[in-house]
Amino acid sequence: MIEELTVTPLAGHPDDRGLSFSLPLELLGAARDTHVATIRPGHVRGNHFHAHKYELIGVLYRGAWSLHWDTGPGTPARHRTFTGDGAVVVAVPKNWAHAVRNDGESEILIIVASDQPYDPTDSVARGVTD
Repeated sequence: MIEELTVTPLAGHPDDRGLSFSLPLELLGAARDTHVATIRPGHVRGNHFHAHKYELIGVLYRGAWSLHWDTGPGTPARHRTFTGDGAVVVAVPKNWAHAVRNDGESEILIIVASDQPYDPTDSVARGVTD
């Protein structure tokens, strides 16, 4: 069970082809859904929370991006900025709004795993980006 939002750098396996990394799915118990998306420069994915599932968000980035979150309804939004090249995994608790904003000039890739099957009604809008 994920109790706090955590950001953990992922140890990649770089070679001449590029970077490869694994998501620590054991943090979920069991992965029941995954999806992959890109975020273009200047755009945001998220600004929502999930009432019934935990998420792991793997972010593979080159350039600047920021993570935004709150800890529940009525709590202040927080953020953390990242730069350079790398990969992290963000563990997101239930009911915590979250968003990833691409503040750089290159697309970034996110790979998301959750402990419940996809349910569009479990993504509830709550903005945390400025």
